[in-house]
Amino acid sequence: MQIINFIIQNILTQAAIIVALIAMLGLILQKKSTGQIISGSFKTLLGFQVLTAGSAIIVGSLTYFGKIFSEGFQMEGIVPSIEAINGQAMGDLGLGREIAFTFLAIFIFNILIARFTPWKYIFLTGQALLWMATMTTIGGYFAGLRGFPLIVVGGLIGGVFATMMPAIAQPFVRKIVGGDNIALGHFCTLGYVFEAGVGYVFGKRGENRKSVEDLKLPKNFEFLQDTYLSLMVVMAPLFLVTVLFAGEDFASKLSGDTHYVMYAFMQSIQFVVGVYVLLAGVRLLLGEIVPAFKGIAMKLVPDAKPALDCPVLFPFSPNAVIIGFITTTIGTVIAMFFFPTLGLAMIIPGILTNFFAGGTAGIFGNLTGGLRGAIIGGIAHGLFITLLPALLVTVLSNMGFVNATATDVDTVAAALFYAWIIGPLMKAF
Repeated sequence: MQIINFIIQNILTQAAIIVALIAMLGLILQKKSTGQIISGSFKTLLGFQVLTAGSAIIVGSLTYFGKIFSEGFQMEGIVPSIEAINGQAMGDLGLGREIAFTFLAIFIFNILIARFTPWKYIFLTGQALLWMATMTTIGGYFAGLRGFPLIVVGGLIGGVFATMMPAIAQPFVRKIVGGDNIALGHFCTLGYVFEAGVGYVFGKRGENRKSVEDLKLPKNFEFLQDTYLSLMVVMAPLFLVTVLFAGEDFASKLSGDTHYVMYAFMQSIQFVVGVYVLLAGVRLLLGEIVPAFKGIAMKLVPDAKPALDCPVLFPFSPNAVIIGFITTTIGTVIAMFFFPTLGLAMIIPGILTNFFAGGTAGIFGNLTGGLRGAIIGGIAHGLFITLLPALLVTVLSNMGFVNATATDVDTVAAALFYAWIIGPLMKAF
């Protein structure tokens, strides 16, 4: 058991190690030279760590922004946090062992489904699998499952999600990246497909479709066609206005010896730096993992595709990422005020989710409906990714989780599946 826990906690949950080992396996199966195996494996590891470093910079900047946003606009509600749910499940409920084994079961079922069905997708976002394992374990536990059935059912449901979500997204991803070498492995896929549908209905198609990436700016504003400069022009005013609402007394506690306004400005620049580093990591990662993965596809799971985290799509439509982030944030703010009037909980917008999930959704909306599709679809996406966590609040409160909910809509959907279908079936039979 200790060995299994060590493997899960120190290897299987370390996405960079998993991806590097998979790259190594692929190169070995292709009978590459020792030097090529070492080079490819470590370049994959380096690329993923660069990507992670960029994400960490973004997280730090947005964590600061979340604090000044909450203070500046005095919003009191529930902040979605799957990490808090995971901690309570392992601590108060003692489900740590079950979550660990369910995590393994999801990974195994994913490989089996990919091997013996037409859906050849291997989900490689390890942390997302851990969150899915958490939600399926909690859902199964409160549905009445215990022991081996709890793990097997959770593993099967999680494995189906890990295989089907990339499959559902692939028709869109194929057009976004211009090929079929990679897939999307991120448990916000229902939201992406939802925005794609809204973009298709309300956007423009055919010759009238104007992509976000094709926007022509006046000569004096052509510098905004640079992704990083345009992102800075958006983020700097957003941070500065928000910190002014937060006020000097509060913001100075976060800025230390630096003037609070200047600190906010520099944090907005840090955000842009994080995006730059993240995209550099994506390019390095894709340059190594795709060729290496072909070795596994040929030997273990024929025609398998690696399902990778959402930032792998960012370089293919960078302007849509910005539009998606902004419009999803608008949608979540609208939802924050609207859904409580319907008797649902107030969900505070998660800036991290709005950027990563909203940015990715923006790419989908732009693909199906152009600029108008990305804008209308983005606002609708913000409403959608707030509605599901609001519904989950009631379910989790009945399980003893106080003021708790999750963000990634696929994991939320898995929890609601347990609450609305598996639980009632268990009670009926």
